[in-house]
Amino acid sequence: MFQLGKTIVSEDILEKEFVCNLSACKGACCVDGDAGAPLSLAETKILEEIYPKVKPFLRKQGIEAIEAQGTWVNGTDGELETPLIDNKDCAYVIFDGKTALCGIEQAYNQGIIDWKKPVSCHLYPIRVKDFTEFAAVNYDKWDICDAACSLGQELEVPVYKFVKEALIRRFGEDWYLELEKVAEELKNKL
Repeated sequence: MFQLGKTIVSEDILEKEFVCNLSACKGACCVDGDAGAPLSLAETKILEEIYPKVKPFLRKQGIEAIEAQGTWVNGTDGELETPLIDNKDCAYVIFDGKTALCGIEQAYNQGIIDWKKPVSCHLYPIRVKDFTEFAAVNYDKWDICDAACSLGQELEVPVYKFVKEALIRRFGEDWYLELEKVAEELKNKL
């Protein structure tokens, strides 16, 4: 672990390799698990605002879940998150054949909205936990992502480079440039 501004960062994000492999996992992170995607308070407001524009991209089951539960929910742990369909799929999930995709991101890709998706989804496999004085930035190892780890190793792409855009979105360009310096220093020590 090392400190970078007001963050405590796991070295795993520099040392581990990762590239999403949708052809292998079929977007399992959007349909497996026991909770929706973590959200910030600001993101809950965005979801409320964009829902009418995103709704046409969603499945019937997703629309029903959102209209019954809301565009976001308080999870069992009290955290803000996306609602689920039958305690499984994220309500915003759509399918292209057997592959799970994000309905929000599809609306973004088509220029309907200007918000890509929740930053927690964009950052994955990095998870950020906010505390009063700092944020913890960790690599979340999940067996459904084994194919992504293998592809990352094959392509030699560290986690932090795979999620560069999301890290900049969450922490800013200057923070990311500092992270790159730490990564280079670590690499030179090896």
